[in-house]
Amino acid sequence: MNPTEIMVSDADEKDVDTSRVAPIENPVLSMLRQDRLPHIWCPGCGIGTVVNCFSRALMSSGHDMNNVAVVSGIGCTGRVAGYMNLDSFHTTHGRSIPFATGLRLANPGLKVVVFSGDGDLFAIGGNHFLHAARRNLDMLIVCVNNFTYGMTGGQVAPTTPLKSTQSTMPFGNFEPPMNLPFVADAAGASYVARWTVFHIRQLVRAMKEGMEHKGFSFIEIMSPCPTLYLRRNKLGDGVDQVRYFKEHSVLKNGANTQDVAITATDPIVVGTFVERERPTWLDSRNAQLTATLGDRFVPYGGQNVQK
Repeated sequence: MNPTEIMVSDADEKDVDTSRVAPIENPVLSMLRQDRLPHIWCPGCGIGTVVNCFSRALMSSGHDMNNVAVVSGIGCTGRVAGYMNLDSFHTTHGRSIPFATGLRLANPGLKVVVFSGDGDLFAIGGNHFLHAARRNLDMLIVCVNNFTYGMTGGQVAPTTPLKSTQSTMPFGNFEPPMNLPFVADAAGASYVARWTVFHIRQLVRAMKEGMEHKGFSFIEIMSPCPTLYLRRNKLGDGVDQVRYFKEHSVLKNGANTQDVAITATDPIVVGTFVERERPTWLDSRNAQLTATLGDRFVPYGGQNVQK
């Protein structure tokens, strides 16, 4: 079936003049590789909502899509790169940021976006995240945080809340979870925000801001994993979790990132926490080598930008 067609059941045909049923098209369909649909994500998963928001942010940004690249790691969120109708790369576990770094520095004209999950970015890929933020590399990192390893069996992850049941913590998690905005802020990220999949308009705006911001931008997106995390912890389905996000989120733009940790009792603090200016890695390199070598050095990233 063509995804733009309207389905009319046999029971409805007698009541509908099918010759007058106009085809409809999802407004973000052009941003997706339609030959790869349907996607693999479970019913109630929030990753599709994140992809929808990212597509809308791109479409309204005015960017040339030939100059946008998406890099993903391994995991449920890692499959985003394969569905976006953009230059993309689905790299190895925990290595999305180093690959994106090479891509960004090899072609400074590219807008590079990393899409991955909490496990890929902050467990096996945690060291790469810290140093990319420290260097203030000019890219956007989108982290879909579903509190678990959704693709590989529901193991405990760096963000799994205390006392939550996971396949590797059947009697409850006792490891303190990471406060991702605080980690990003402390490491040097110059744009840090958190939203949930309930906050779709805010998320579209944040993604546009993150792409336009010069420097290392990080957005944490809290999302339900109904198949493994919610079911195992008897928290309902995806709709129940989105309702929870709606009822328990508090907007605090500019909040101290030390105070936005996720707990079982406190409200979920959302908003834009950090937005500051500091030199990117490429700016610092050009400045240092220009000061040292003078006219012998040709700054990189100007005339060398590929179009």
